[in-house]
Formats: sequence, C-alpha cells, structure tokens
Amino acid sequence: MPALDALVASDHEVVAVVTRPDAPSGRGKRLTASPVALRAEELAIEVLKPQRPRDEDFVARLTEIAPDCCPVVAYGALLPQRVLDIPRHGFVNLHFSVLPRWRGAAPVQHAVLAGDTETGATTFRLVLELDAGPTYGVVTEPIGPTDTSGDLLTRLSYSGSALLVETLDAVEAGVEPVVQPDGGVTLAPKISVEDAQVDWTRPADVIDRLVRGCQPNPGAWTTFRGERFKIVSAAPALRQGEEAEDVPALAPGELLVGRREVTVGTGAGLLQLGQVQAQGKRGMAAPDWARGLGSTQGLRLGD
Repeated sequence: MPALDALVASDHEVVAVVTRPDAPSGRGKRLTASPVALRAEELAIEVLKPQRPRDEDFVARLTEIAPDCCPVVAYGALLPQRVLDIPRHGFVNLHFSVLPRWRGAAPVQHAVLAGDTETGATTFRLVLELDAGPTYGVVTEPIGPTDTSGDLLTRLSYSGSALLVETLDAVEAGVEPVVQPDGGVTLAPKISVEDAQVDWTRPADVIDRLVRGCQPNPGAWTTFRGERFKIVSAAPALRQGEEAEDVPALAPGELLVGRREVTVGTGAGLLQLGQVQAQGKRGMAAPDWARGLGSTQGLRLGD
C-alpha cells in the first residue's frame, strides 16, 4: 500500500481504487477485502472490484469517472484495449525491474535467481504487449548477498512509490515516455511450487539464490524422510574469497550436523541451513530441528 499512500499524499487527486474482488481467507474461508481495498475505504475512496477488467459494469463506471491517468501497481490482470483507451493519459504501470530486463510476473525473484547484482523499478505506459510500453523513469536497488525477494520488494515498494508520483508529475507536465530498446529483453514468469524445489546436485551458490529468490513465496523446499521440508533461509558455508580449510566431502543432499550448525552437501560446495520447517511443524533454527532427529548418521535431504 505504499503507492496508494504516496499518491494520496501527493498533489494528485485519487478518485477511485481498482483491486481484486473479495477472496476467501483464514480457516473459516470468510470473504475478505484486499488490503488495498481496506485502506481505500479508510480514506473514503471509491473502490471498484471487477471480476474481470472487461466486465461491462466496470468499463461503464471507469468511463463515467473519466480519470486523466490510471497508475497501476501489481494488478495481475491483462487490460483490454477498450479499457486502456479510457484515461486520456493512459495507464502508467510501476514494474519492479529495470526494463526491458525481466518482463513478467516475478521480476525481482528472477533477478535474485539469476545472480543479478542490481534490480529496480520502472514506470511505463501500459500497452497490450507484456511490459513492453514506453518508459518514463527508473530507480535502481542493489541486491546484497543475503537479500531475499521479500527484502527487495519491501524496499522497492517505497522507492517505486516515490517514482510513481514523480512520473505522474511528469505526465501532467506533458513529458512523453521513451520507447524501450529492442535488445536486452528477458522474461520473468511466475515461479511455481515445482520451480522452488531444491536440486541438491546444483552448486551451493545457485541453491542459495533459489532459497532467497523464493522467499517468502512460494518458498524453497526439498524432501526429508518422504515428506516436504521447507528451507526458509540458508547460505553457502564458504563465501567468495574465503579459504576452504578442513571442508568435509559431502554428497549432494547429505547432512552434517554439528553443535551449532547443519551443513548440506551440494553439487559444488556446502550449504549451511538457517531456518527450516518440517511438514506439520513450526519453523525453527536448523540446529534445533536436528537435535530432535536422534541419530543423524547417513541422513540426507531430497530422499
């Protein structure tokens, strides 16, 4: 919601908010409004919740409102041309990558998975082609060695919100967006639960990036004793530039349990487990989990 709060605090008038319909939530599966809808209601702003953005009632109401420009943040539905044509300055999308790199639903996650050292946010005018519209502005954000996708998205939600307000200022002043370059396009499709499964034959640094890239969603996982086992946090046992002294040889997935650490063999190097979560259990530090296993001889993840 930082974007909504930033827009409300700006000189621009927010006349309505569009968000997803109420969805089942919690154990009772009660219909619950989205956080954006709840915040808009607190601010006494009209909320539109179309099942699909092509619904006639929604199109009619948006046409009646006649907004000058429609800022978009993580809406998640494709807009038909007839809707894109309603605001006279179009729809301006805040996308969490430095376009044209990582077009798609999971740009920050893919940046972490790929080992990028930098990500960012870009504002651009929506067109029918995925994330291909002309751009207005960009902010960048370094990706640190321990950053998760959640960490980066939190930081970008604030810097990106400021960029969105600056972009609307520019649109009001008559600034025209710049066409994206043809080269450098990469795609960032949504990461599935299957994509988040750890392959212990991969190198430790690749698995580290998978864990960080899939945190908090969908969450990296493996199997242990035939049940799903989540890896909430982990790190290579040796960082780049550190010397490997007395490093044990472990097969991929093989566990080595020490007094204060739990280490796993990979295809190249070792991975030290941080927080883990066994199926049906709460999350806990890996050494605490390992103490409840009894004998750890010959144990392996991914069995």
